[in-house]
Amino acid sequence: MFFDELQPIFKELTAEPIAFFGGFVSGVLRLDLSEEPLKSWVGQTNESSSSSPSGSEGDRPNGNGPQSITIE
Repeated sequence: MFFDELQPIFKELTAEPIAFFGGFVSGVLRLDLSEEPLKSWVGQTNESSSSSPSGSEGDRPNGNGPQSITIE
């Protein structure tokens, strides 16, 4: 019962533990991610994770995943 609610947290923790604990610590310390030096660190980690060979959008079945939208 209670474990079902915590299962997504454990899944994220085991998938990428460094990113999880980084986000957890920044939330506990109430750090603003738009201020330096965190802004540059987040940018660097985002660039390195986006350049990893995880497949392109055409490889995903049924178009699942992030999609871009335009707002007028």
